[in-house]
Amino acid sequence: MIAKLSVEQVSSELVLHYLKTIKAEGFSGDVDASYGTRLLAATDNSVYQTIPQGVVFPKTNKDVQLALNIASRDPFLSLTFGPRGGGTGTNGQSLTPGIVIDLSRYMREILEINEQEGWVRVQAGVIKDQLNDFLRPYGYFFAPDLSTSNRATVGGMINTDASGQGSLVYGKTSDHTLALKAFLADGSELNTQGVSVEKAKLIAEQDTAVGKVYKTVLDVASSKRDLILEKFPRLNRFLTGYDLEHVFDEHMSEFDIGRVLTGSEGSLAIVTEAKLNITPIAKFKTLINIKYDSFDSALRNSPFLVAAEATSVETVDSKVLNLAREDIVWHSVSDLITDVPGQEMQGLNMVEFNAEQEGDMKDKIDALCAKLDALIENKEAGVIGYQLTNNVADIQKIYAMRKKSVGLLGNTKGAKKPIAFAEDTAVPPENLADFIAEFRELLDGHQLDYGMFGHVDAGVLHVRPALDMCDPEQEKTLRQISDQVVALTAKYGGLMWGEHGKGYRSEYGPEFFGDELFQELRRIKSAFDPHNKLNPGKICTPLESNDRLVSVDDKKRGWFDRQIDIQVRDSFANSMNCNGNGLCFNYDVSSPMCPSYKATGDRRYSPKGRAGLMREWLRLQAEQGVDLLEEEKVISKKDGPTWWERFLNTQNKRKGQYDFSHEVKESMDECLACKACTTACPIKVDVPTFRARFLNFYYSQYNRPLKDYLVAGIENTAPLLAKFSAITNPVIKSSPVQWAIKKTLGYVDTPTPSHPNLAQRTATLEKFDLNKLERLSEEQRRDYVLIVQDPFTSFYEAELVESFAKVVQALGKKPIILPFKPNGKPQHVKGFLDKFARTAKNSAAFLQQVSELDIPMVGLDASLVLCYRDEYNTVLGEQRGDFNVLLAHEWLGEQTFKQQVFEPQQSYVLLSHCSETTALPHSAKVWKTIFSALGLQLDPQATGCCGMAGTYGHELQNQENSSALYNLSWKAKVDNTEPAQLLATGFSCRSQVKRFAQYKPQHPIEVLAKVLH
Repeated sequence: MIAKLSVEQVSSELVLHYLKTIKAEGFSGDVDASYGTRLLAATDNSVYQTIPQGVVFPKTNKDVQLALNIASRDPFLSLTFGPRGGGTGTNGQSLTPGIVIDLSRYMREILEINEQEGWVRVQAGVIKDQLNDFLRPYGYFFAPDLSTSNRATVGGMINTDASGQGSLVYGKTSDHTLALKAFLADGSELNTQGVSVEKAKLIAEQDTAVGKVYKTVLDVASSKRDLILEKFPRLNRFLTGYDLEHVFDEHMSEFDIGRVLTGSEGSLAIVTEAKLNITPIAKFKTLINIKYDSFDSALRNSPFLVAAEATSVETVDSKVLNLAREDIVWHSVSDLITDVPGQEMQGLNMVEFNAEQEGDMKDKIDALCAKLDALIENKEAGVIGYQLTNNVADIQKIYAMRKKSVGLLGNTKGAKKPIAFAEDTAVPPENLADFIAEFRELLDGHQLDYGMFGHVDAGVLHVRPALDMCDPEQEKTLRQISDQVVALTAKYGGLMWGEHGKGYRSEYGPEFFGDELFQELRRIKSAFDPHNKLNPGKICTPLESNDRLVSVDDKKRGWFDRQIDIQVRDSFANSMNCNGNGLCFNYDVSSPMCPSYKATGDRRYSPKGRAGLMREWLRLQAEQGVDLLEEEKVISKKDGPTWWERFLNTQNKRKGQYDFSHEVKESMDECLACKACTTACPIKVDVPTFRARFLNFYYSQYNRPLKDYLVAGIENTAPLLAKFSAITNPVIKSSPVQWAIKKTLGYVDTPTPSHPNLAQRTATLEKFDLNKLERLSEEQRRDYVLIVQDPFTSFYEAELVESFAKVVQALGKKPIILPFKPNGKPQHVKGFLDKFARTAKNSAAFLQQVSELDIPMVGLDASLVLCYRDEYNTVLGEQRGDFNVLLAHEWLGEQTFKQQVFEPQQSYVLLSHCSETTALPHSAKVWKTIFSALGLQLDPQATGCCGMAGTYGHELQNQENSSALYNLSWKAKVDNTEPAQLLATGFSCRSQVKRFAQYKPQHPIEVLAKVLH
């Protein structure tokens, strides 16, 4: 049996005492010392793992000040802290063994905008894309760009002085930071902005913590000015650390102490607010995608492109492009980056021009295109073709592909994964091609695969060598390469950390700066944080401290993962492979991933969170000597714990007995099983699959709730309820029965079966007769369409099945409804894996037999049809067969429609099922084409999850989250659309709208049935 993980990974008594103390003294945010929450803060987008002692989530500036002030008193003087934003750092900047101050959960307010002066004031937890969505209606944007913009916070950008695409024109975060509010280690408030040197000297004379930091920074930055200018490289990027060069303006007349905070990685103060310079949005944009025969050609051609006065020049290699081709994201750009006939595209440069007036860039573009045409004609510089687009939406799609490609590198097959540790080298752009040639030689010498992309206009290259961090020898290779890259970048006049911060690479600081200047950086640290309480070990340590700097040799996720048997790791690859890129924290409410995180703001309830908890659960089980693969076999044979043992375990759980499995289970309970993560996540983390396996394990040890049996058995009870709907519906609708169901089963808003039922509605249709169909000729069979039933539409929405049959008839075909065979999806969702396997085997055998007729089989509910394609493959393997069940739009998209004329023009709004949106991204476009063929207008709109997701929205415990999700992205669209015009493809979605808007939208099929009849 699985082990009870009852030895709780507790925080120290001092930390627990501290958390209680700050709550008692008025801390209004959340405090959390649970192992699950700490595990989530133990990783970021890097290879490192450091488990903190606790996590606090402040709501206000006062909370941050209080937390630090109390920690500066006895007995809490030994406590240390690390600020955290989006957790997107690639070098462990936000990891700490102390207490995490997470500003991303609550401190996400945009406080003030001044259009006339061109600035905005925000809290540190505001997400980059959130800010730009706010600014767009005003005609502004916050310029520094980065690939993680939909989850990276402004606070994190400040702490790493983030920059990215277009930095030659737009600069870095520090170039746009006008003022900061921050708190020193003792809770002292520090407000920064540019002031005259005279005023700065007056502040430095004050006998306060703020006065001390002003005095020290003024002294170091002025007395060591020549050394600073000598050591700091003349690059577009800044060596994250303490920016002593730019605390003074070029005339040495103005001083801004905030410049040492930008890029300080939270080692000097906790930044809570920022006043930011904002940039007018250019009205005209053009993107030229230039294609090359090699990546080297793309790199060597980049100075030519920079000379064309482009706003930005981005490059990607063939490995990154090919990974993008295999992902859902490629459908959006496939017509914008087409192949060149007879040529192999091995590199791509994306060259952007933008301007306030079209004429300001037209001549530049025309001149560049003329030169490119000449290069292509003469077969020079490796240029094989180019495409030009002026459409802003299309340009955004291309950049979205480029941004996602960063994460896609982590989805390469095999144990070796491209990882970030030397991925942001920066050298003068004129040295880039030669530098990369030598960099590639270095990596080839280690016989490594790697992907490359970057900002060639700024000389920044992102390289991710593929290593298996579970292999101790390959971990040593990481150290060797790190040392070699530091030396190589120095050779070419650059630095290793050109964009993503130092983090665990801080150990290279003394060598890079030299002893004299590094000691001055330590003086700065001493003034701000004399007791080394803030992100200790990052950048540098105080002069008085003997603490060491963090190192690339420090503990990594691989150290924990290698404790899990390799066969178990491979079996649970859908959780083990999560690399922490955090796309599941996507701010965009119209993005399907991840609904439970969007509703709660709790990262435990995200794909990354669940994958991390599952990894640790697997490790702890291995630590207890449990062979989980063998245990699964035992459970399937029902040889596990007896019902009495499960009863006793459940009683102990109710009494508060700890088992880490409960923390994992709590996270899994919030999953809607929408499967958005399986396609939207670049790593393809598949939460519903490993969640089902975990529940199968968990309920071998503990009793299941009654509602799980209700849900898992719905495909058996629904046909009976529908058959006698005239009798059962009044009973189900009655208040006493609804109350009893709610109280005993925790199930609300119980739906009632269709009346008249499906058999009554389709009595005149030809009945299924396998023998008769087998006797038909091939030509005769072409006249038939077989409708595959599912429990939701057949028994709760029979009018939809009837409508589809009418559409089939109107198209000159004969519909036949196949006998109902349970699909098993509800069993899988609740972790009844043994039952699901039997159900799937039975249904697959039937559908495989029917598929031999070579007659199209069509299902109407996306989640059930996709189950045939996904979960059936997983559980049955080769035994599944090769049958194919189409969705309605897939079949209809191949049919011919007669154009009709409608007066007035009939228009509709389409909201798609989230599982369908992510697994079949073309589906909305196909529906639009079908409607257009009939003379109808269809406007597909992007939405997130509606909050129903099968039975999730009916379960009592999920009501708050279900409602919150509906309000996030569905409510406004529903409220702003006439009921007769609103269409929804998901049964769950239509049920959710009915619950909250008091009417059920039509399925597109129902519109087609009316039009065609």
